[in-house]
Formats: sequence, structure tokens, C-alpha cells
Amino acid sequence: MSEFEKAPEVGGIAADRLRSIIERIERLEEERKGLANDIKDIYAEAKSAGFDVPVIRRIITARKKEPSEIEEQETLFDIYRRALGM
Repeated sequence: MSEFEKAPEVGGIAADRLRSIIERIERLEEERKGLANDIKDIYAEAKSAGFDVPVIRRIITARKKEPSEIEEQETLFDIYRRALGM
């Protein structure tokens, strides 16, 4: 089909375009599944090496945030802990 031809439509929907979008999403979902398995394996490796996985997850989450946001959350965490007598 040339760039000037219109994709066949079924019920007002460009079927080829829809199929392309769905197939791209399906491929990315498969890639994401594979990546999730790879990440799971790395966490298992960390655990078997003696690292604390929840702490690693917390560090990874913190690295995605701005330093001021981290500081604010840690301050609140400490305040809440003290309020609970911890």
C-alpha cells in the first residue's frame, strides 16, 4: 500500500493501523515480562550474596527522587516513628 492509499476500514476503524498498534504493544509486553524476570533474578542474586533486598528496593526508589523529596520523607518517617514510640 502506498502512502497515499487509505488503510482498509472496518466499522470506521483502520484495521491495519489497529493491528500494528496491538502487535507493538504485545511485543513490548513480552519484553517487559522478560525484563521483570531478569530483575527478579538479580534480586535473588543479591539475596544469596547476603544483601537485604527490601533495603535495595528502598534505595532504588530513593534514587529516582529529588534529594529534597527524600529528605522530607525521611523527616516525616522519623516524626511518625517517634509519635508511635519507636
